[in-house]
Amino acid sequence: MKDDLQNWQGIVGGAIAAIVLLIALNSFIIINPGEAGVLSILGKARDGALLEGIHIKPPFVSVVDIYDLTVQKFEVPAQSSTKDLQDLSARFAINFRLDPTQVVEVRRKQGTLQNIVSKIIAPQTQESFKIAAARRTVEEAITKRNELKQDFDQALGDRLDKYGILVLDTSVVDLTFSPEFARAVEEKQIAEQRAQRAVYVAQEAEQEAQADINRAKGRAEAQRLLAETLKAQGGQLVLQKEAIEAWRTGGAQMPKVLVMDKDSNSSVPFLFNLGNIQEAN
Repeated sequence: MKDDLQNWQGIVGGAIAAIVLLIALNSFIIINPGEAGVLSILGKARDGALLEGIHIKPPFVSVVDIYDLTVQKFEVPAQSSTKDLQDLSARFAINFRLDPTQVVEVRRKQGTLQNIVSKIIAPQTQESFKIAAARRTVEEAITKRNELKQDFDQALGDRLDKYGILVLDTSVVDLTFSPEFARAVEEKQIAEQRAQRAVYVAQEAEQEAQADINRAKGRAEAQRLLAETLKAQGGQLVLQKEAIEAWRTGGAQMPKVLVMDKDSNSSVPFLFNLGNIQEAN
């Protein structure tokens, strides 16, 4: 009997120790850096977020929901109409994180992070894009993309701030427009390329014409200088030299008959037969 009593006491003692250990383990929670916890007792969220460190909580009747406070990134699609009633579609990459001071309200109103994205961020992204797109035409949305993004960031930041969501950065991953506008843009680019080609051809023709004028002026000036040289003393020698150079460079042979004026001052050669001279020799 004594042994049975001791065994029973050992079992009870072990059970009590296990219960105490279980209660102890359920009486505190560790919040890691970059996280925040929301304590709920019997399903009701308590005020004050639990930040990193060790926190005491009532065992068995309490639950702590952990929220990631680090930067989150999601891609969200959006569609809108521009000021000129053109369809415009975009896809935004949104970097955000939860405000630690608003985590309890997030837990009470939105619940999980997935709910935050689907029920808050996605619809507010759509509304913000409508605000930004409606302020400009589709062409301005493309050519002034930075301004479109600035308007979108402002609208989205204002809308998400009241939900405890801090927008850190956004980027336009994709921006597309209707097929009709795409064709119009392509036709406009083709027309601009043709116009630029026509301008280039006209400029090229004008430059070529100017080059011809310059060459003609150069030839006229050369002829004028040559004429003045021939009129001056010794001009006949210049003319004779030019004739000899022309024969030599042209590949011609020295003619057998030369014509030369009897006037020794003339630049025109007199006429005689070189062949006769060779036969006489």
